[in-house]
Amino acid sequence: MGRYVLRRFLFAVVTLLSATAIVFGLSRMAGDPLMLYAKPGGYGMTEERRADLMKKLGLDKPLVVQYGVWIGRVLQGDLGQTIVAENKVADLIVQRISPTLQLGIAGFIFAIALGVPFGIVSAVRRGSMWDYVGRTIALVGQAAPIFWLALMAILLFSVHLRWLPVGTAGPDDIPYWSLGKLKYLVMPAILLGWGPAAAILRLTRSSMLEVLDSEYIKLARAKGVNSKKVIWKHAFRNAILQPLTVAALTLAGFITGAVVIERIFAWPGIGQLTMDAVWNNEFPTLTATVLFLTAIYVVLNLVADIAYSLLNPIIRIK
Repeated sequence: MGRYVLRRFLFAVVTLLSATAIVFGLSRMAGDPLMLYAKPGGYGMTEERRADLMKKLGLDKPLVVQYGVWIGRVLQGDLGQTIVAENKVADLIVQRISPTLQLGIAGFIFAIALGVPFGIVSAVRRGSMWDYVGRTIALVGQAAPIFWLALMAILLFSVHLRWLPVGTAGPDDIPYWSLGKLKYLVMPAILLGWGPAAAILRLTRSSMLEVLDSEYIKLARAKGVNSKKVIWKHAFRNAILQPLTVAALTLAGFITGAVVIERIFAWPGIGQLTMDAVWNNEFPTLTATVLFLTAIYVVLNLVADIAYSLLNPIIRIK
């Protein structure tokens, strides 16, 4: 067990370094960041000014040296500053954590609350109306593009029915973890969790069907064991392993992959900050946010692997 955890931990570290190295290199190829200092309609900048800025930003060193310097600063807790405004990137990330966590956790709760029960009912009542409803939800959830569903939801619930606000996270004077933010959270959270809910539903249904068709379930039913006990004690406990692993990765995806939803609904999260950094060529912000998001995904992936090994004795033996 210890060797398995150590191996997964080393793999997580390599993944984190690889992701940051790739993004670090691509961010330097996205354009000249020094042009952010050039005023629109001006005459550019002198060579002396350009040399001073390159030295200040560390762009006068080879790319490998720049990456090594950046990693060294990160290990000291310094994520750098924005290019023009010179704001600390760490402070910007801290400001965006609460909105992203709120949206991700809400979407995760919706995905689990919809996917797991419908998957169980769809498997237990195979061929019934509930089974067809569950499969329809899974089909629509995985086939329809999220941006199209978001735009249609805004058009229906905000423009025509006027039940929910169009976007944003609401006034700044309302705390993010209060009921006052609920009406702003409902639509983006449901749309964020709709696709993963469909995936969890299908996986739960297929896992339950596989277990329900196994010999020991047939034997339990032949012995006259109560149907609820068969489903919840014997079938569900063995079928939940795969959905549990996917659920942990789903939570990581909600926190790290909510860029589209945050962009459409103008949600002030880390995904929105990352997109702004891409458009404005703010490479210190871009590399820092990618490091933060990748770290969250890698850590939750590691937690899922450890949890799966604890629940599945076969993994522990291997």
